[in-house]
Parts: sequence; C-alpha cells; structure tokens
Amino acid sequence: MQRLAAAVQAMKPDAVIDLVPALGGLALHFDPAFEGNVLEASAALVDACIKAGVPREPADTGATIEVPVCYAREFAPDLAEVCRLTKLSQEEVIERHAAPTYRVLMIGFAPGHAYLGGLDRRLAVPRRASPRAEVPAGSVAIANDQAVVYPYAISGGWNVIGRSPLVVFDAFRSRPSLFLAGDRVRFRPITRAQFEAAAK
Repeated sequence: MQRLAAAVQAMKPDAVIDLVPALGGLALHFDPAFEGNVLEASAALVDACIKAGVPREPADTGATIEVPVCYAREFAPDLAEVCRLTKLSQEEVIERHAAPTYRVLMIGFAPGHAYLGGLDRRLAVPRRASPRAEVPAGSVAIANDQAVVYPYAISGGWNVIGRSPLVVFDAFRSRPSLFLAGDRVRFRPITRAQFEAAAK
C-alpha cells in the first residue's frame, strides 16, 4: 500500500489532502470542498496509477530512526516466554531483535502506534493469550512477524521484551508521532543505567 500511496502522491491530485496507507488498504482523504463523487474519483486515481505503473519498491523518503531499547528483566516481562517458545537464549533473542532494519508498515490501533515489519522469523511468536489492561509507554513488543513500540500506556497483547526511553508520541510536537509510514527503524540495545540517563 505504501507503493500505491507513493504513486498517488506523485500525481499530486488537488482534491486529496491526505493519504493513509495501511496493511491492506489506502485511505484517501478528500478536501471537504470537493464536489465530485469521492468513490469515482478514488477509483480513477487508482486506475491511473496502475496504468502508469506502481513502483516496485516504496519511495525511499522516510527517515531512519534509531530506537534505544533496554532489555532488562523489569522492562521485559515476556522475554523468558519468548526464549522458551523460540528455544533461543536471552542473548540470542536480543541479538536477533536488534539486528534487522525494520520498516514502518502503518500507523494504527492508536495514534503513534507503528507496526514494524522485518522481524527475524525465528522470533515470530503468537500474541499473548491474555492481553494486558495496560502496557507502559515505550514498551517494545513482538508478535507474529512484526514489532511495535507502545506510544503511551495502553492495553495490548503483544510480547513485551524491552522498553525504550524515547517519547514515541507527543501531541504538542510539530511531528507528534516519532514514526511515520515508510520510515526505517533500528533497535539499539542499552543498559539500565543508559535507560535511566536517557529518560531524565
């Protein structure tokens, strides 16, 4: 969907004021003053993009964001279970989690909640059987073939394996969400002391 979004954006349609790519769809937000048929206009845009040729790769316009992560026990309540399910040591899980460059596939579920593709296949564990009523802000979690960083304290059923001191979402920043669709993300392991220093 990011490739289609890039193709639509390249056409610079006047009536479209925002594009929101998701895993299985693309939302086109039209100017409220647009007087035409939104469904017909959307279909015409998509058809024009297909005829022009949607690029094979997403436009490489996103930022690369480094996310420090502390994998200490108090921040990683599900790390032991991930080790059990994957038959990997804690060190191997951390190494495999931090090795890839992830891509922000979409923002969903909550503002600033980025779904990151690129998780090592050995770490593809299912969601927790019982979601938590509240997952702390900055918690780094995995499920299936994706990773997330919780933008603030919300409910969640992913396997929490660490925490970042970064403020992922702040409505008062010029760019409220740390992540945008198309960005690349690298996780960097840090110590408990480094976490505390960065969180001040």
